[in-house]
Amino acid sequence: MCIFCSIVNKKIPANIVKEDEEFIAFKDINPKAKTHLLVIPKVHSENFQMTEPETIAKVSSFIQALAKEKNIENNYKIQINNGEKAGQEVMHLHFHILSNEAI
Repeated sequence: MCIFCSIVNKKIPANIVKEDEEFIAFKDINPKAKTHLLVIPKVHSENFQMTEPETIAKVSSFIQALAKEKNIENNYKIQINNGEKAGQEVMHLHFHILSNEAI
């Protein structure tokens, strides 16, 4: 089973900061910024290209709300690595949300 699916199913622990019916956000275990969160859909989708456009639209609203809750709404980056050649290590769509602040 995919590690992110295990987090969704609460089979392995994660520092979850936001969750709704479709998405979950948790702290990255190897942060690259003061705020470094991962946002994933609860339903497994391998990467950005394989994800339904409706899901991408919905995750945008989730990320906007998350950024506001974390007080980084005017100071963050969204990163997606799509496929192994692009650096994707976990084959479950995930969005890196990084504040523009060093650790």
